[in-house]
Amino acid sequence: MRATLSDKLAKRKVFLTTLSELQSLSNRDLADLGLSRSALRGIALEAAYGK
Repeated sequence: MRATLSDKLAKRKVFLTTLSELQSLSNRDLADLGLSRSALRGIALEAAYGK
């Protein structure tokens, strides 16, 4: 149970960090990467939890 909680917290941290870093990019930087602001949450979820 402790390992499960630890794993969930680690994944949540990856999600929040990824989302924060993506949100800090300018619209121009996102466009250069082929991303839109509406896709950022999904990208962060995939980074943290997989497909």
